[in-house]
Amino acid sequence: MGRRSRLKPGDVVEVRSSAEILATLNGDGSVEGMPFMPEMLRHVGKRFTVSHRVERICDTISSSHGSRRMRNTVFLEDLRCDGAGHGGCQAGCRIYWKEAWLRRVDPDVAVTGEDNGSTELHQIARRSTRAEREIDGAVKEVYRCQATEALRATEPLSRFDPSQYIRELASGNVRVSRLLRVLGQALRGRLRRSLGALARALRIPVPRQFRGSDHPSIPHDASSDTPTVAPNVRPGEMVEVRSYEEIQRTLDERHRNRGLWFDVEMFPYCGGRYRVQDRVQRIINERNGCMIELSSDCLILEGVVCRGEHSPGRWFCPRAIYPYWREAWLRPVEDSDPSAPRDSPSREERATPP
Repeated sequence: MGRRSRLKPGDVVEVRSSAEILATLNGDGSVEGMPFMPEMLRHVGKRFTVSHRVERICDTISSSHGSRRMRNTVFLEDLRCDGAGHGGCQAGCRIYWKEAWLRRVDPDVAVTGEDNGSTELHQIARRSTRAEREIDGAVKEVYRCQATEALRATEPLSRFDPSQYIRELASGNVRVSRLLRVLGQALRGRLRRSLGALARALRIPVPRQFRGSDHPSIPHDASSDTPTVAPNVRPGEMVEVRSYEEIQRTLDERHRNRGLWFDVEMFPYCGGRYRVQDRVQRIINERNGCMIELSSDCLILEGVVCRGEHSPGRWFCPRAIYPYWREAWLRPVEDSDPSAPRDSPSREERATPP
């Protein structure tokens, strides 16, 4: 699509008809490496507002822990995959929409009519949910979705390429104030780690705040266990995220509780109150497409997502991935007024790792 037709946040768009979408798909049901999934069929012919241009995403598949460049793609509001076409996966990923599947419309003009998708589009979308891949030396049939295809639909992006931040500003994804705040945080963190490395090289005591971790500097108790809490929280109930000091006592030396990583992007939510959205029991492994059955407690909370503000390589990632929470990191609270507003996202902007 030409530069003039590029969509931007705030644009009202209509998902094209099934025939138009079908005409854009190649043999494996995708455009520029990104598949059109069955979970998207119910949105065909409907109107939404563009919430974000997807210029870059974090890499959660390879070991690079960096960002990758994506083109001609947007997010529509907070439309997420419900996993209905992928074995009931509960990851709840935001859906990528290629611009070829959308048309910009005048919001004052009536909708032309909903389109639930042609039989052929249904068949192609469903067929594209499976693929054969070699895993541990054997060819297996696994799931294929937008998350598993993210590497094929993107290209590597250098952390030090300034054009990526210019694109975020120019597209309207990020305001100047947020850009300066996050990059300022990042520079302070890099300086802290550099001073810590210098102190170690000179064999002088390293102050706790310079020990190089992206996590707040709280001493780790080597005798800490990683407790299991009996399931007693259900979807719809209110919980309070424990303080980081309390959570730290449940983590091992790798910052994990029974294998589940407490990520630095989760720190700003400590002390906040949120409603439990779901208990996660199965998700697709993005690296190989295999379904993972979770036997341990794993919760997601309403409105609690990764904001990409504290992790080098993930700055401004728009995926808004749901972090997973152990019950040991939460405490139930009484929901005296179910209609009361949840904690504002401004909490996340105020609270930053020291």
